Amino acid sequence: MPNKIFFVCLFVSLFCAGASLSCRWMEQNFRQYNENSLTLLENMVTNSTNSTVDAAEEDAVAFPDELYKHASKASAEDRLAFTVQILEEVAALFEEDRSPSNETVWEETTVENFINLTTQQADGLRSCIVSHSHKKKNKKLSLYFKRLSHDAKQMVHSADAWELIRKEAHAHLLRADIVVTSVLTAN
Repeated sequence: MPNKIFFVCLFVSLFCAGASLSCRWMEQNFRQYNENSLTLLENMVTNSTNSTVDAAEEDAVAFPDELYKHASKASAEDRLAFTVQILEEVAALFEEDRSPSNETVWEETTVENFINLTTQQADGLRSCIVSHSHKKKNKKLSLYFKRLSHDAKQMVHSADAWELIRKEAHAHLLRADIVVTSVLTAN
């Protein structure tokens, strides 16, 4: 009997230690990774003087802002799952159809570094989600990013299309930081 109690206590303490260790990533690394990702995006600004990106933004797919409002009222795990999906969708935009026109706009190593940082952020935050019930993705969020990708393809992945994607990614990374910060301050 004492052995069973010992093993139960050991299991519970290891589980709790593992759970707190997994969220140390969020507390210690998320902000730095996010700042590095934002810096890379800022360095990707195209220097095109004839840019029509402002006109393209008017026609761009509007983000369903109610998703951020809904996420802000959700549980900490749901907010993290939402942020993970945002990061995965942003990384997918940059991974998808890396055409020769994209390579001429941004340096390949910068894009690779951005994708790696964004993917590491998603993986790190995913490790903080204890429940595995968050496998279901937000459909509205997925549709938004699919439409954004489609718009970029319609613009033949021109410099303006990539600038639009860069600006959208930048905005989402800023908002992701706010969502994660709200989880940190709630704990």
